[in-house]
Amino acid sequence: MYKLLFSVAFRRMPAETAHRFGFALIRCAAAVPGCAWLLSRSLAPSDPVLRVHALGLELPGPLGLAAGFDKDAVGVHALGALGFAFVEVGTVTAEPQPGNPKPRLFRLPADRALINRMGFNNHGASAAAARLRSRARPGQGTVVGANIGKTKVTEQSEAPADYSRSARLLAPDADYLVINVSSPNTPGLRDLQAVTELRALIVAVQDASQSVGCGNIPLLVKIAPDLADEDVDAVADLALELGVDGIIATNTTVSRDQLASSAPEIAAAGPGGLSGPPLGPRALHVLRRLRARAADRLVLVAAGGIETPDDAWERIRAGATLLEGYTGFIYGGPAWPRRMHRGLARLAREQGFASVQDAVGTSASAADSH
Repeated sequence: MYKLLFSVAFRRMPAETAHRFGFALIRCAAAVPGCAWLLSRSLAPSDPVLRVHALGLELPGPLGLAAGFDKDAVGVHALGALGFAFVEVGTVTAEPQPGNPKPRLFRLPADRALINRMGFNNHGASAAAARLRSRARPGQGTVVGANIGKTKVTEQSEAPADYSRSARLLAPDADYLVINVSSPNTPGLRDLQAVTELRALIVAVQDASQSVGCGNIPLLVKIAPDLADEDVDAVADLALELGVDGIIATNTTVSRDQLASSAPEIAAAGPGGLSGPPLGPRALHVLRRLRARAADRLVLVAAGGIETPDDAWERIRAGATLLEGYTGFIYGGPAWPRRMHRGLARLAREQGFASVQDAVGTSASAADSH
């Protein structure tokens, strides 16, 4: 049914319009009395083999929704009812901002991919914090992460203070925080992945969280797939040194290699971050690099090009404790989280694992033993 709706309606709309319309439908459905409960009962992961303990949290499954879908924390409850084990909101900036000029979101159907140059359009950290405050307290209901980025007009030298402000506002009502230094759509943002710059950001966010009584909130860093391998290693080393809890690998890519879409179609979409299956091989490589560097001392969250249960299972075996999807959800529809979790449970049992978590890093371990 979703495939028909996508081909007849959504695909004919501008991509951002389709996103807004589809997200509104999800929220409206969940707002009907009893509907969210029914959705959750039929779609949420309940198989014990899927349960994951990570970041001090108990999760019903490993698959969550990546940042970018719910930028302003307006539909956390509804998205959780669809079967995501956790929802990451944002990217949120300290100040509200409109983002880049439209159009800024494009589909590449031949690749089941997206290109976006949204530019962190959001209503600001204060608005997101107020919405999160109105939900169940952290640790109750849907697990929510808050992904924070730099306000576009903020000078690079003031980035630590900008991230700190967002962290102070969001830490009390989120289950974990993510420092996003990897979007290609904010000028200069990726420069903050350099270890000297990133060190200052991490320390600033840790201090800000401590200042509002949330010093124990899990903290992750989201990195780009376009980092050189030695820079991936450097980020892992820094994360271990500073006590960061995990790394999300990866954000979108600026590469346009190995696409099935026509050159004119790719050119028409223009610059921005590419997500979907073409990103998969590089995102997997970065994940494996991080696992080799940090072993199990960091919680690794795989993102980028995860569309099928087999994709997800490969990331888990490579070292990911958690998974995030976005583009797979756009193309797969509301039942996609359930299909993914059910497929993971089946694969775990078929391969003799008592739980999905028991499989984390087993392909990396096997490679090391040889």
